[in-house]
Amino acid sequence: MERPNPVSWRLVGRVLAVGTAIGLFLSLLGPFGNLKVWAAHAALNFAYSWIGSLLGLASARLSWRLGLWSRGTWAAGLATGILMAPPMCAVVWLGVTLSNGHPPANRYLPEILWDTVLICVGASLVAMLAARRMPAQPAPPRPVKFLDRIPLKLRGGELWAVQAEDHYLRLHTSKGQDLILMRLADAVAELDGIEGAQVHRSWWVARAAVSDARRGDGRATLTLKDGAEVPVSRTYAKALREMRWI
Repeated sequence: MERPNPVSWRLVGRVLAVGTAIGLFLSLLGPFGNLKVWAAHAALNFAYSWIGSLLGLASARLSWRLGLWSRGTWAAGLATGILMAPPMCAVVWLGVTLSNGHPPANRYLPEILWDTVLICVGASLVAMLAARRMPAQPAPPRPVKFLDRIPLKLRGGELWAVQAEDHYLRLHTSKGQDLILMRLADAVAELDGIEGAQVHRSWWVARAAVSDARRGDGRATLTLKDGAEVPVSRTYAKALREMRWI
């Protein structure tokens, strides 16, 4: 089974917002004496932050594709930072070249490379550890397969109950009734996702469809919203009592 993609549009927006905040912070540390110089300094910092954010996301996805995330948070953060460092070094080298009007001297390249690697790895580890502490997003509810079997004229209404009649099933809905060819056991399996229960060998009932429940003469009966009465067999009575249906 493939692991879920760690990079979502929501995460992209969040990372870019953080990058913007970092760029603004670095810009506030710049020289305010000369507006033109400060503007160039601020633009460069924003460019570094935004490009670095996008490179970090791309590197995180690549390290995930390579299966490195399965080795733990620290390994994933280290791998992401190392993958991110070479292109980020090129960005820094280009930024220094544009701001100074000439490329940096060769003797500064090891320092630029080392500083960039440290920053990339550190930022990746912080991001990975922060993401691990974030609450996981709930998985979207699975579609109820049985709903696709409901005849078109009844779709859009509430499914109240399914009643077995020989080889057919009678569907009780807020829009009326109809028959489909299917076994009740198969229908119950496909109704997973709707709060309901099998209450009799011939009946499945949705919890929201029950308007009344009564017990007497050793048996229980459920009344649906349309007035139909559904018998509860002893086989299912105990489970229904535990769920407080009856």
